Amino acid sequence: MIRVLLSTAALCLLAHDAGAVECEPVTFQDTRYTVCEVDAATEALELFLYDEDGAPLGQFSEVDRKLAAQQQKLVFAMNAGMYHDNRAPVGHYVEDGQEIMRVIDTAGPGNFGLLPNGVFCLREDRADVFETLAFLQEQPECRDATQSGPMLVIDGALHPRFLEDGTSEFIRNGVGTSSDGRRVVFAISDEPVNFHSFGLLFRDHLDLPNALYFDGKVSRLYAPALGRSDFGFNLGPIVGVVTPAE
Repeated sequence: MIRVLLSTAALCLLAHDAGAVECEPVTFQDTRYTVCEVDAATEALELFLYDEDGAPLGQFSEVDRKLAAQQQKLVFAMNAGMYHDNRAPVGHYVEDGQEIMRVIDTAGPGNFGLLPNGVFCLREDRADVFETLAFLQEQPECRDATQSGPMLVIDGALHPRFLEDGTSEFIRNGVGTSSDGRRVVFAISDEPVNFHSFGLLFRDHLDLPNALYFDGKVSRLYAPALGRSDFGFNLGPIVGVVTPAE
C-alpha cells in the first residue's frame, strides 16, 4: 500500500470508489507527486485509443462518453505511452486482443528510443511492466499492451543512463508493477522532475521492481475522487480503471 497517510477530507473523497483505485498526494525527496494504486486482480484496467468510428479518443471525457454507452464509467485514467502527431502509438499497442502496432526493439531518437524501453502488459488478473527484449523472449499474451520508454526501473535497478544531477526536468508520469502482477502503481509528478528522481520514486519509495515511463510535458491525470481532470492537447493511448455506472 502507498505509505502516506491521507487527510480526513481526502479519505472522504476517496470513499466512494475506494474499492477500485486509491489516489493520494505523496512527497518524496522534496518533490510532490500524485500516486494511484490499483489491484489488477480485482479491478478492470483497460487501454483506450480509438472511438467507434476509428477516430482517436484523445480526451478522458471521450473515453467516459464511450463507456457510458456500455453502462460503465472511468474512475481513474492517465495517458499511457508516446504517440505520433496523428495520435497513433509510437511502439507496440494492443487493445482488447487486437494488435494495432508491432513491438519496436531498436534504439532511436527521443525518450522512447533511450533503450532499454518497455511494455506495460495487461492480462487476466495481473499487470506487468516488461523490458522490451524480455517481453519478446517471454511473449506473454496481453489482452491490452502499450510500449513506451525509457524503462525507469529494471529488476530493481535504475535505468543505466539516468544521471542524478540531470538537468532535463518536466512533469512526468509512469507506471510500476509488483513481482506478482497484482500491485499496479501509477504516478505523475506535480512539479518538474528528472528521470533519476522519478525512477527513485518507484524503486525506493513505492518498492516496485519494474517501472516504465509514459511521457513528459503532456502528462495528465483523471482522478475524480481527488477532484482532478487534467485537460490539454489530445492524447494517444490512455489507460483507465472502469467500473459499472450507477
